[in-house]
Order: sequence, then structure tokens, then C-alpha cells
Amino acid sequence: MEHILDRFLRYVAVDTQSDPESESQPSSAKQLDLLRMLRDELEGMGVEAELDEFGYVMGRIPSNCGEGIPAVGFIAHVDSSPDSPGNDIKPQIIKDYDGKDIPLPGVEGMALKVEDFPELTDYKGQTIITTDGTTLLGADDKAGVAEIMDAVQYVMQHPEFKHGEIRIGFTPDEEIGRGVVKFDVRKFGADYAYTMDGGAIGELEYENFNAAAATVRIQGRNIHPGYAKGKMRNAILIGMELNSLLPIEQRPEYTEGYEGFFHIIGFNGSVEEATFSYIIRDHDTILFEKKKEVIRECVEFINRKYGEGTASVEVRHQYWNMRKEVEPHYHIIEKAVKAMEMEGIKPKIQPIRGGTDGANLSFMGLPCPNIFAGGHNFHGKYEYVPLQSMEKASKVILNIISLFCRG
Repeated sequence: MEHILDRFLRYVAVDTQSDPESESQPSSAKQLDLLRMLRDELEGMGVEAELDEFGYVMGRIPSNCGEGIPAVGFIAHVDSSPDSPGNDIKPQIIKDYDGKDIPLPGVEGMALKVEDFPELTDYKGQTIITTDGTTLLGADDKAGVAEIMDAVQYVMQHPEFKHGEIRIGFTPDEEIGRGVVKFDVRKFGADYAYTMDGGAIGELEYENFNAAAATVRIQGRNIHPGYAKGKMRNAILIGMELNSLLPIEQRPEYTEGYEGFFHIIGFNGSVEEATFSYIIRDHDTILFEKKKEVIRECVEFINRKYGEGTASVEVRHQYWNMRKEVEPHYHIIEKAVKAMEMEGIKPKIQPIRGGTDGANLSFMGLPCPNIFAGGHNFHGKYEYVPLQSMEKASKVILNIISLFCRG
């Protein structure tokens, strides 16, 4: 029986970064390396599984708990964020963590410092897996993948364990907002599902941001700097001016809880033309729409000041807040709460300050809240995950399955 740590380390060794510039599905062919591996491992455990043309792995375990039991699914995404290097990952394993700063040996002087990340001390005495400081770790969401596979391994090796219909799903491209655009909910066959894609132990979420992406394009006018007076329009500076019009207090570093934000995530440009990329987030639909209007108003101001056609914006919808789709099925939240309490975990029901495949799935007819996978500091080189949190998450999956079987 493979230990969850060994399984996790095998999965993070596979480079699966998604590519937001690609139009293919999956966006990067290398995601299929892990997806094929997962399909083969499911089949090797005796689970009926398939990998379809769009990169979705679906596994099915029939009920041994009689009829009339809802089919429950567990879903995780295989891709890692394009925000930080994701290849040649060198995890370090800190056993019996002493509660002090953790050096990241790949970069001289770099460390996970308790001063910066005080929650580290919550895991004193546990085993912590970190990066070496040169890449992300990939716990988002390979921790979730490992937890689901660990639970499946238990179910298949313990035929006495009673369960209803179980559905397993692994998806690509969640990190670029396209994780389930072609996911066949009917084919998946679950009545309810859970994404194992949350953060710290105990997190349980059925609210998420409404989300949009915005691309602002600035058309400048490049004149030789020696003769530029009264003629040059520097697209970089105009774009910076537009960015300064957005409310500073609504940046991610100044917000929490239900507060939304504008987040500039990319810039590419020259004097002649420049592109600024944003994500826009808010839990409240009215405030979300207002934010989209604000960025359009900023573009209009720039055009009034510098001339029509100087600035343009494209706003693309990404996903909606799933609360209204999940709340009518609140018993699935109650089962997750009970499943955590059975492991001595205090549930933390809170809004996701991000997104999840579960949001779009909920609007596709599959109510799908989100459960902790255990990781911290996702999308960057300070990412880490406590081993015990992953072990607990796997047990929570089994507890949920049991609770559905009991009715």
C-alpha cells in the first residue's frame, strides 16, 4: 500500500503547468503525462477509468451499500500555476518540524520565516514538505490528487468498507479558468461532488469569487526622443496612469474576507503600444459588475484625455459565485462538517478568495463545494504542505463516503 507522501512526491515530479496563451484542450500536452498515469493507476487498483480527448480522467466504483444511495464524486486538478516555475521541482521534507524558520536551499538566504508566515507554528512536530526556493511545489492541486488516490486505494483494498457509487475526476487547466469547460457532468454520473482543492486543514467552502479577466491595450505614439516634445505618447506611461486610477485599497494586498479586488497580473509593452492584464474579483454580484464598469470608465477617461482609440479594454467572464447553486443542497456541507469532526478537525466554513472547478460544475448541475487539500502559499516558491493535513484529508474523503452510505 503506497504511502500518501510517496504518491505526492511522484506527482509533483511531473511538470504540468497550464498555458494561458494556448487554445488547445488541455492547454499543455505535458498535463497528459500525469493524467495518463492516474488513469493507469486507477485501472491498476481495479477501478473502471478512462481518459477522454479533452484531458478528463473519470473513474467509477460501484456501490456495495445497496440501492438508493446518492453517487458522490471527488475531483482535483492536475495542472500547476503558470505564475511560477513548475519544472524540475526539488521538494524538501522537514520531519518533526521545530517551529523555526525553514531555509530553502536552492536560493541563498531564502527561507520560510515564521515572522512572515506565523501559521507555520501550527505544524510544529509535524512533517512539512516545502520547495527548495527555485520553483513552486504543486500542492495546488497535486495534494488533492494524492488524497483522492489514497482514499481510492483504501476503498479498493478493503472490500468490507461500505460505500455507495463513487466517482473520481481529474481535470486539466483549472489554474487558467478552463478546468471544466468541456467536462461531461452527465457522463461523470455523480449526484454531488467535492473538489479537494482548498488550503489549510479544516477549510470548507461553498462560496467563491465572481471572476473576470480584463486586458487593457494602450496605443501610443513613438517619436525619436530628441524630437518628442508635444508629439510622443508613451504607451507605458499612459497605461501606468490608467492603473493609478483604479482604487488602491481594492488591491489584493489590502483586502480580505468578502472584499473584492483588481489585480494586475501582467504587463508587456513599449513606447508604441502596451498591454496590461488584470483579474477582477468580488463575491457580491452587484459589486462585481461595478468593478467591471470602473475599469471601463478608466479607459474612457484616458481616451478623453489622449484621444479616442488610445485605450481599449476587453473584459472576459470566468466564473460565478457558486453559493446559490450549493446552498439548496446544504446537507452536503453538513456531511463534510461531520466528516471533519470525526477526525478531530474544527471545520472553517469560509468564502474562497479564489476559484475552483466546483464553481462552474455547480452551475452545470453538479453541486460541488470545496474541501481543504492542506497546502499553503500556493502559486509561488514559498509553497508548502504539512503531511498530516494530507493524511487527514484522505480520511475526510472516506468519512464523507461512509456518511452518504449511512444516509
